[in-house]
Amino acid sequence: MEETEKKLISVVVPCYNEEAVLMQFYDECISSIDELSGELDYEIVFIDDGSSDKTLDIMRELSKIDVNVKYISFSRNFGKEAGIFAGLSHAKGDYVVLMDADLQHPPKYIPRMYDAIKESGCDSVGMRRIRRSKKGRVRSFFSRRFFRLMSKLGNTDLPEGATDFRLMTRAFVDSVLSMSEYNRFTKGIFNWVGYKTQWLPYPDTERAGGKTKWSFWSLLSYSVEGMVAFSTKPLAIASVLGIVICFIAFVMTAVVVLKTLIWGEPVAGFPTLITVILMMGGLQLLVMGILGQYFAKAYLEIKNRPIYIAKEKNV
Repeated sequence: MEETEKKLISVVVPCYNEEAVLMQFYDECISSIDELSGELDYEIVFIDDGSSDKTLDIMRELSKIDVNVKYISFSRNFGKEAGIFAGLSHAKGDYVVLMDADLQHPPKYIPRMYDAIKESGCDSVGMRRIRRSKKGRVRSFFSRRFFRLMSKLGNTDLPEGATDFRLMTRAFVDSVLSMSEYNRFTKGIFNWVGYKTQWLPYPDTERAGGKTKWSFWSLLSYSVEGMVAFSTKPLAIASVLGIVICFIAFVMTAVVVLKTLIWGEPVAGFPTLITVILMMGGLQLLVMGILGQYFAKAYLEIKNRPIYIAKEKNV
């Protein structure tokens, strides 16, 4: 009787300056994948997103030690979204796991995710972070606001604490790759393509080493990009604001005229004028900013530049 050919699981790992944790991540990842060795072969696809440390050197060493380790090195830092796209594009697996190298996405959950996708028959199993640490209260607060805003404005159903850590079927990955837009927001794309997704909770985990690459402002910018990429509701809000302000201005004008004609009250000049100018100027800048975001995205798409440039790879 012929032995059934094993299916392949690909682990896609975008990296940027992760020399402090990469070896530890590899060891833990292999330990977890070994639990599935009876059913699955594996490959690990590392993406070096223009790191300035020894991340690429470690990837080269790992590929010599383990022939199942592949890597792609970018010519410069193109961002995590480009790294995700490159990794998914080169992953050959029947199943694909997307995760970070800093061990905030613990590899020990990979077997659990695989069991869930087999038992439920779903196309994707995503991990949802819970119980954030006390020192992350401010970030946790804004994170909750982000997920609620995305659900209301972004036409995406993201559960609170949703991460990029997930296991996907080949059909799911191919659908994600069919969306080859330059301005990518992977969390939204995962939701947009549809398919059945099961969410598994896991406790918040600290970085195993190194420093986070996400500041408050970079996270805020990422949130704005996500809302602009998957919703035109901000444009509708800008229009509504314009109508509301025009209505308020009309009412205020009518009140001032009536008070002057009926009671003979003098019209306050300088303070009223400055207040109106500031209010209208602020509103105009807000609306122009919203429009500018959409024009900027359209401009970048029209230029049709590549999402990333690889200077070295072994895939």
